[in-house]
Amino acid sequence: MSHILDQVSLSESRKLQTLVENRTSYTLERCELNVFETYTESYKVPLTFNDFVITSMLRGKKVMHLYDKQGFDYFPGQTVIIPPAVTMKIDFPEASSLKPTQCIALAIDQEQIKKTIAYLNEFFPKDGSNGKWLLNYDEYHFYNNEEIAYLINKVIRICSERTKEKDVLADLTLKELLVRIMQSQNLKTINSESSDLNHNPLAFVLKYIKANLNSKISINNLSDKACMSKATFYRLFKRELGISPNDFIISEKIAKAKILLAQPSAKVASISYELGFGDANYFIRAFKKVVGITPGAYQTQVVNNFIH
Repeated sequence: MSHILDQVSLSESRKLQTLVENRTSYTLERCELNVFETYTESYKVPLTFNDFVITSMLRGKKVMHLYDKQGFDYFPGQTVIIPPAVTMKIDFPEASSLKPTQCIALAIDQEQIKKTIAYLNEFFPKDGSNGKWLLNYDEYHFYNNEEIAYLINKVIRICSERTKEKDVLADLTLKELLVRIMQSQNLKTINSESSDLNHNPLAFVLKYIKANLNSKISINNLSDKACMSKATFYRLFKRELGISPNDFIISEKIAKAKILLAQPSAKVASISYELGFGDANYFIRAFKKVVGITPGAYQTQVVNNFIH
């Protein structure tokens, strides 16, 4: 499930400088928040920053073109990270005065990023001699998780405030945001099929969880698989992946449940039992917390979309 950011008020029409990527900027000591709005259909609009940029959609739809690759749809609930001096080319196929697009671009001083990563590698080194904290530019487009959405909302709020301490508060929040993005990237990378199971105990554990979604999986069992104490395993999992083992297990079970619910004849109670929940009411509560609606409502929605 992607987490959509809080919307920022649109500019008054009389204050618009342009109908394509109208920019409102908030400049701090080590970062700059830009809010972009587009009110008319347009294509291949170039945009480049000298600093590392975190962009997130607030309204509407864009098609982003990066690294000479095929363009991809970009919607609210999603974020893209871009290295310094890389040009994005952006399409606005649906933008209009009644349906504008709006996104934020948070440009962060490169020294701030280097210091944050150096600090993590010195005081919170990743497991394994070759493991280093870094921003993975191959994983540049992703869905916001709850923590990333919360922190981007917080940065937007801090930058637009008129307070003396906003530079300090923004620095602290940006550091946490960078950590959360790297954790999210670690999870996606380690969770991939190509991950090295022999040299990464977390990759082995994630593969084991996905292969045993129909069972009740205990932390004791997982820590044994990783050859660690329960406390060490839990701390390592949470630190490197940004999610607890229990929350990861639930998210994987819910992802599998969504596939099973796409079958019109599937029964919620049967799926609950099949995925090792035991109690159907617990399954319904867990599903609603992650997806936002009950399994029954989700099944109806998917089936109706398929029919139409």
